[in-house]
Amino acid sequence: FAGFVFLLLLGASTLVYWIASGIAGRGAHPFFLMRPFGGLVVLFMIFLVLTVGRGVRRMAAPIGDVMDAAQRVAEGDYAVRVPERGPPEVRQLTRAFNTMVSRLRASDERRRSLLADISHDLRTPLAVIQGNLEGLLDGVYPRDDAHLSPVLEETRLLARLVDDLRTLALAETGALKLEREPTDLGALTAETVASFQGEAGDAGVSLVAEVEPHLPAIHVDAVRIRQVLENLVVNALHYTPRSGEIHVTCRAGSGAAGDRGVVVSVRDTGPGISREDLPHVFDRFYKSRDSRGSGLGLAIARNLVAAHGGEITVESELGHGTTFLVSLPS
Repeated sequence: FAGFVFLLLLGASTLVYWIASGIAGRGAHPFFLMRPFGGLVVLFMIFLVLTVGRGVRRMAAPIGDVMDAAQRVAEGDYAVRVPERGPPEVRQLTRAFNTMVSRLRASDERRRSLLADISHDLRTPLAVIQGNLEGLLDGVYPRDDAHLSPVLEETRLLARLVDDLRTLALAETGALKLEREPTDLGALTAETVASFQGEAGDAGVSLVAEVEPHLPAIHVDAVRIRQVLENLVVNALHYTPRSGEIHVTCRAGSGAAGDRGVVVSVRDTGPGISREDLPHVFDRFYKSRDSRGSGLGLAIARNLVAAHGGEITVESELGHGTTFLVSLPS
C-alpha cells in the first residue's frame, strides 16, 4: 500500500510540474525528471497533514466522550456508559472505563443496601427498648422481669449486631488478625456441638456429632473457627423443624497426601433452599422474614474460612434439607 501511495504521489507531482512549467509545449528540460520531486514533497506533506488530522479527529471524539462521562461519574451518575468507537486502543480504553463504572455502580448499590438493612435491623430492637423504658419511666409498666427482660434481650441483640458488623468489616478488608495455633478440629467440633445440646433439646431436634479419629492437627485460629461452626449450627437449628435432625461430621479431606486438610459438614433436615436463592445464602443480611438473627452469620463464616485459606460451600434442594461443607487446609 505504501508503494502504491508513493507512485501515486510521484505521478501526481509530475503532472502538476508539467502543467505548471508548460513542458508539453516547450520541450522537456534535461533534468525535468528530477524537479517533480519538489512537488512530491509538497503533496506528501499535504497527505501527511490530512492523514494525521483525520486520525486525531478519530481519537479526539471518543476520548471527549470518555472525559464527559468521567465528569458525570464524578457527580454521582453511575448509569452513564460510553459507546465504543474509534481506533482499537481507544475502544479498549472505553471498554475499561465502562467496566469500571459498572463496578462502581454495583459497589454503590451494595452500600445503599447495607445501610438500609442496618437501619432496619437497628430500628426493631431500639423500638422495643424505647417502648419498655418509656413505659417504666411513666409508671405505665411495673418494674418487673416481664418488662426488663425484653430490654436486656434487645440490648444483647444490638451488641451482637455491632460485633458481627465489625468482624465482617475486618474480614472483608483483610484486617482481621488470626491467632493461629495447632488445633484438633475434631475435638473443637465435638465441643461446639455439645454446647448446643440444650437448645436442640428444647427445640425437639436431634443434634449429633460424628468425628473421624486420628485427624491431623491444623494451624487455625480456634476462636474464629469455632465462630464459624457456631454460626452453621445456629443456622441449622433455626430452620430444622421439631423431630428433625442435624448431623455434624468432621473428617480428613481428600486432597493430596501432604495437605489433605479437614472437612466439616453440617447437614439438616430443614425445608431446603430454592435454586434461585442458593447463590445468595452467603450474602450479607440474607435471612428469612421470621429470623431474629443479624443475617450476617453465613457471610461471616465465608470470610473467616477464606481468611484461613479454606472454602465453604452449600448444597441444598427444596424439601430435602441443606448441607454446608467447610474445607480447611492443614
